[in-house]
Amino acid sequence: MKFYYVYILKCKDDSLYVGITSDIERRVIEHNAGKYPEAYSHSRRPVTLVFYQDFTDPNQAIAFEKKIKKWSREKKQCLIDENFDKLQDLSECRNATHYKYNLNNDLDLEQE
Repeated sequence: MKFYYVYILKCKDDSLYVGITSDIERRVIEHNAGKYPEAYSHSRRPVTLVFYQDFTDPNQAIAFEKKIKKWSREKKQCLIDENFDKLQDLSECRNATHYKYNLNNDLDLEQE
């Protein structure tokens, strides 16, 4: 069975890099060897693998990688630290129009 890995590297400058690969060991070695000079991690070596998740479905792996690439550093750090409660809290919608924060919703409920 082939696996696909979504991974997070911590770079020398303390930034986080998210990637995807089918061979996690080889890919970390490539990052640290500077195999791709145009890569984000090239000038930020050495890098350390701080998180990975394996998938058997490449489409799920790609979707997860795209999702966490958009996350804030704080959310990524919660994933790394396995702090799922805080990750859930950070993932909640905070828009003024969200039902939790919309005062009109409270008024509507009182009128019913």
